[in-house]
Amino acid sequence: MRIVITGAAGMIGRKLTARLIADGKLTGRQISGLHLQDIVPVDVPPADFAVTAETSDLANPGVTEALAAREADVVFHLAGVVSGEAERDFDKGYRANLDGARALFDAIRLREDYYPRVVYASSIAVFGAPFPDAIGDDFQQVPLTSYGAQKLIGELLLGDYSRRGFLDGIGLRLPTICVRPGKPNLAASGFFSSIIREPLAGKPAVLPVSRDVVHTHASPRSAVGFLLHAAGLSSERLGARRNVTLPGVAVSIGEQIEALRRVAGDKAVTLIRDEPDPETRAIVDFWPQRFDAKRARDLGFTAETTFDDIIRVHVEDELGGSL
Repeated sequence: MRIVITGAAGMIGRKLTARLIADGKLTGRQISGLHLQDIVPVDVPPADFAVTAETSDLANPGVTEALAAREADVVFHLAGVVSGEAERDFDKGYRANLDGARALFDAIRLREDYYPRVVYASSIAVFGAPFPDAIGDDFQQVPLTSYGAQKLIGELLLGDYSRRGFLDGIGLRLPTICVRPGKPNLAASGFFSSIIREPLAGKPAVLPVSRDVVHTHASPRSAVGFLLHAAGLSSERLGARRNVTLPGVAVSIGEQIEALRRVAGDKAVTLIRDEPDPETRAIVDFWPQRFDAKRARDLGFTAETTFDDIIRVHVEDELGGSL
């Protein structure tokens, strides 16, 4: 079993790499090689099988052709720029989120006798307002951000290339992944993590939107679980609908904060400072809130059921299991 991960230096890419190395298997098969790609340098961790890495831009000529030549059995395509960055820099967003994906899919298409499973990291940003109380599996995708448009085009390409028999794709509409470890990134959704992560570390955090905002979340641990499960799903079960809206925990920010209080106490909550930012709120207002995700659950995807559990996962995985 050979595997390629694009965007491997990102948080989810690093956690997926660590899990694959720890398991040594994917879909019940021994891993013989893992290749890590990103536009920034990737650390190569020790493993019982060959792990290699490259620093490259998928949109540059020849890069995706070389990746396809590795003939990996599974390609996890995680590379791209996040929502806020894609909205601020139109050209960069399309280059990273669309041009790179199209180049990768085409490189696979043009290679003879090569038909890998491609797991594509999409986003709930493919949906746009007005929303029903809970978005079902048949709700139309009408993104209202450039990031959402880029991800939706990637979904359409993935579905068509799968239909034509060029690759065996599955697109995962990830909810907001929270609590993200490390430093804040340029995602507009970053505050969902920072208002939990920073107080747990005894640091202040800024909340740029009101506490009545509702959003759907899953932990980084669940995100890795989604990717691993997707790698092994049969094409027959997926059918023609290759893109799946994933489950998560829908809560208001106020409920997030109360979960933090239950896990870490009042002192942590007092470190959160409300500082409204109209630009952030304008982006958030176009985001979906709740999902039915019945199809994903029927396909075997699972996530946390309470935000308390999401916080506990962060404590276990990032803080050594205790505060």
